[in-house]
Amino acid sequence: MNNTHSSLIHLEQGLNQVVVGQSSLIKQLIVALLAGGHIILEGVPGTGKTLLVKVLAQLIKADFRRIQLTPDVLPSDITGTNIFDLNSRDFTLKKGPVFTEVLLADEINRTPPKTQAALLEAMEEMQVTLDGESLPLPELFWVIATQNPLEFEGTYPLPEAQLDRFLFKLAVDYPEPAAEKQMLLNRQAGFAARRGDINRLQPVTTVSEILQARQAVKEIDVDEKIIDYLLALVKNSRQHPELALGASPRAAGAWLQTSQAAAWLAGRKFVTPDDVKAVASPLLRHRLILKPEAMLDGLQMDAVIASVINQVPVPR
Repeated sequence: MNNTHSSLIHLEQGLNQVVVGQSSLIKQLIVALLAGGHIILEGVPGTGKTLLVKVLAQLIKADFRRIQLTPDVLPSDITGTNIFDLNSRDFTLKKGPVFTEVLLADEINRTPPKTQAALLEAMEEMQVTLDGESLPLPELFWVIATQNPLEFEGTYPLPEAQLDRFLFKLAVDYPEPAAEKQMLLNRQAGFAARRGDINRLQPVTTVSEILQARQAVKEIDVDEKIIDYLLALVKNSRQHPELALGASPRAAGAWLQTSQAAAWLAGRKFVTPDDVKAVASPLLRHRLILKPEAMLDGLQMDAVIASVINQVPVPR
């Protein structure tokens, strides 16, 4: 565990050096990478969402592709298609950008449901079916989708059943003043968020080590008291007076898996209640639904999640 764990710590440090002021977000991003779950990054333009993903792909030496999703993007633009070759008189497969290790789906809520579904099928099945033939995706295959929380005109919000397929929803906030100053100093020193500058970054780990780390995460010990605590939290989310929809069984399984990933990243071989609580907000904020009256009262989802956690006694 030591060498692989050290590589992941270096990955966290490398990301923090380039994308300053987002240390909590970066830790959650790596937890999701270790758990093997896809992510929604939500934030206003200019907060470094695309830069973060590009730098991460470079630091783990992964194949990276980006799709700019717009209303006219078709499912075949993502998955690929068979093209008839006049010379060979046969069909040739032209693979789409989905055949990669790290895929950035920019502004996923700007593309129609049919195109969204093509991407989500690949996320769920880890394969793409073209003309009846199933084609496997790379073992790492990791989707990071971005969306803008402020613009609603011309968008196609993901329905709850599809949102549930994303492991985490991470909110990208503005950096603190000191961090924003450091960003400007970095720019003044010559670093720009261009592909050339990112390509000069030296990888600190590999895809192979990430896959090894995922196996190690599965071996992290979970005491039965922790499982009972997690199930009590799930039950409380389903009975909470402010919520119309609580955590699903899929969410419960993901909660356990990400708690193990958080424990592994912290250098422990067992899960603690703090690990369970640490991943609660990014895991639940896109899965739970507030009651209409709670929305009218202006309640924030993260505050309700904190209430769900505070109402359940922590096991010793």
